[in-house]
Amino acid sequence: MSDNKTLTFSIMDGPFEQARTVTVMRLLNVAARRGYNINIFAYEGAVSLPFARQSKHPNAVHGRDIEEEDHPLPKDWIASLIKSTAANGGQLDWINCGLCVDERGMQESIEGVRRGTPGDLWKWACESDNTLIIGTR
Repeated sequence: MSDNKTLTFSIMDGPFEQARTVTVMRLLNVAARRGYNINIFAYEGAVSLPFARQSKHPNAVHGRDIEEEDHPLPKDWIASLIKSTAANGGQLDWINCGLCVDERGMQESIEGVRRGTPGDLWKWACESDNTLIIGTR
């Protein structure tokens, strides 16, 4: 493990539902570029962020095909964060709450995401330099 500071984030919101999700991704991007070690504990709807079966789609309402629509996918953002963190000397560890995964049928996640429990968040919070819990209202 490096001497880099470790930041832990806990997120709850799923993709495409709230601006909080994009805000978290922006914060994670800054931390990744600065080489921090990053822990992310996803629970509730956030376990669908790294869902491997997300796919792009056309937008018939606006008359755009898949390429023209260029729909962003959170799974791609997360894969990019994992690579960016490593390229800048940090580590990114993403845990999806196993209970939440089972409730939502989100067992298929991208590489680099693992299953865990709320106990993992507790452990990380105790060991991290700082922890940010981003809940819903």
